Amino acid sequence: MQAKQKVVDEARRWLGTPYVHQASVLGAGADCLGLLRGVWRGVMGHEPEAVPVYSMDWSEPQGEERMWAAARRHLIEKSPEDMTLGDVLLFRMRDAAVAKHLGIVSTTDPLRFIHAYSGHGVVENTLSEPWRRRVVACFEFPLEDL
Repeated sequence: MQAKQKVVDEARRWLGTPYVHQASVLGAGADCLGLLRGVWRGVMGHEPEAVPVYSMDWSEPQGEERMWAAARRHLIEKSPEDMTLGDVLLFRMRDAAVAKHLGIVSTTDPLRFIHAYSGHGVVENTLSEPWRRRVVACFEFPLEDL
């Protein structure tokens, strides 16, 4: 099976998992970072670093792009225009706020993504224009070793 499809298949296993802040347990609870962490474990193995405790506002008061910096440490950054199956999308939910939401591209025609969304759990949605305009970065898993 193609490595990028493994990412999508693993993310789909999480569909229906309830939204729980800071959680990363398949079927029991996950937030968007917890989903990404779970997919990483399922595809890549052990997580590359411990995740510190984080608040719902992330680093907004400080204006620090902590999630973006962590993604750059462990994923391969690419242009959002080049997004493809299995890529990780980073979203800025409000103008001038820090980027603090993640999703995984699940299909490219039409563009859909899997994410953990407060009040909805882990879901698969169309990457509609309101979501697309919030994408600030795109990354791929370092899959060359798979």
